[in-house]
Amino acid sequence: MATPTKASSKFNVTPEQQASLPHFFYQQLTCKPKPVTGANLNGKTAIVTGSNTGIGLETARQLLDLGASKLILAVRNETKGATAAANLTKGLRDAKQQARTSTVEVWNLDLSVYKSILAFCARAEKELSTLDIAVLNAGIGPAARCFNPHTGHDEVIQVNYLSTALLAILLLPVIQSKRQHQSGPGRMTIVNSEVSGWTDFTEVMGESRNKPGRLPASILAALDADDKDGKPVDMVDRMFVSKLLGQFFLFEIAKVVDPSLAIINATSPSWVLETEFNRDREGSSVLFKIGKFVLSRVVANTAAVGARMVTDAAVNHGEETHGEMLSFQQLVP
Repeated sequence: MATPTKASSKFNVTPEQQASLPHFFYQQLTCKPKPVTGANLNGKTAIVTGSNTGIGLETARQLLDLGASKLILAVRNETKGATAAANLTKGLRDAKQQARTSTVEVWNLDLSVYKSILAFCARAEKELSTLDIAVLNAGIGPAARCFNPHTGHDEVIQVNYLSTALLAILLLPVIQSKRQHQSGPGRMTIVNSEVSGWTDFTEVMGESRNKPGRLPASILAALDADDKDGKPVDMVDRMFVSKLLGQFFLFEIAKVVDPSLAIINATSPSWVLETEFNRDREGSSVLFKIGKFVLSRVVANTAAVGARMVTDAAVNHGEETHGEMLSFQQLVP
């Protein structure tokens, strides 16, 4: 076991503490995320992916409450997106009962299909005058393993990592082309999770993190490989791996993107059960339903509270968060 490192002046915890389950549950039970107030988003344009339900919908609502003038709901199902837009615009009136000038639009975006991502970014380039905020929230946590029919990759890796990374890369030139019309750098927030520190990543590390195996010729090929020795892939751990790859991507892209163009960070909404992220597990067992009922009243936050941490990362802070991860509204290693 490696010797625990000390917390740097930048962080209040060590990497080992941050990656521990007891620390997460302590934070989950004791931290009360603050509502985001004070930011003025008047005249700004924001995109939120996966915004028809749960954390994405509540993040969109909070951005509108802060005065965002144009909000793009980037969703796979446009019918559900239209319902979400109606839900949001229904409350768009101030204390004087005067309609706000905010505009909510529903745009198609299917992270399982590269052509959809390309079309979405081309539309953003063509139709948006500014792109101030992009919240990359869409993600999946399937109970059963499946493969993307277009790429052949493990679908949870495809959506949570590969497609999200591609979307981020393609939106950056859009932000750059609109930069002259904006008062400050663009903001890109990737919704990630503390679980990125909970995987052994056996595809690279071997069966023990203390005795690393030989690095595979292709990590993606290893992740796409058939089940090992007849044992099914642990889909919970595979989701953890997808989030770890997202952290690697954040670290690397921040090296090549100047924060004067865009501040790119990641955040976790904490444990939120009021979401469709685990929708594939809903019918899995009575035990799951009982566990969800109990935990939602003892440990888990509501989607609105979880969204506070996403909104905070997207509109607060400065260059100190570029390439960094926030957990419970604090920078963490």
